[in-house]
Amino acid sequence: MNDITFFQRFESDIVAGRKTITLRDASESHFTPGQQLRVGRYEDDVYFCTIEVISVAPVALDQLTDEHARQENMTLPQLKEVIGEIYPGLIELYAIVFKRVATA
Repeated sequence: MNDITFFQRFESDIVAGRKTITLRDASESHFTPGQQLRVGRYEDDVYFCTIEVISVAPVALDQLTDEHARQENMTLPQLKEVIGEIYPGLIELYAIVFKRVATA
């Protein structure tokens, strides 16, 4: 059983260390710094790595910056578009900063 999932399209960026943040809704804001999470693909829940949570902090959609986008390995317009697709209408998010600590 995995602790958190990501869309398959983000797997290679996470494994390579290019994606070091995820923006989630309140239902996934309970993670704590230092916690290690098994990561699976959203589409099939297949485990592909383990990450360690560095920090969890609230962030409003209109407060997202180029730095958030860099940590997501995309541009700010791309990031806002992806957030809008995944969480339509949501304006309060949680930034979970992490580092990959193991791969499958």
